[in-house]
Amino acid sequence: MRVSVNRGRCVGSGSCALAVPEVFEQSSKDGRVVLVTETPSAELHEATEEAADFCPVSAITVTGP
Repeated sequence: MRVSVNRGRCVGSGSCALAVPEVFEQSSKDGRVVLVTETPSAELHEATEEAADFCPVSAITVTGP
């Protein structure tokens, strides 16, 4: 699995950072998503996919198995 984010699209809802803090953080400067790791471990795949699905502006892209 590979994860990418579009910070320009992010509105700072923070749902991703709350759901999977091992993969996403919220910037203290502008409130937007910060990607902690592009390749989360297997045990975080399901939660990462859910975070992408729940992003209100589809700023998170997940590719690969």
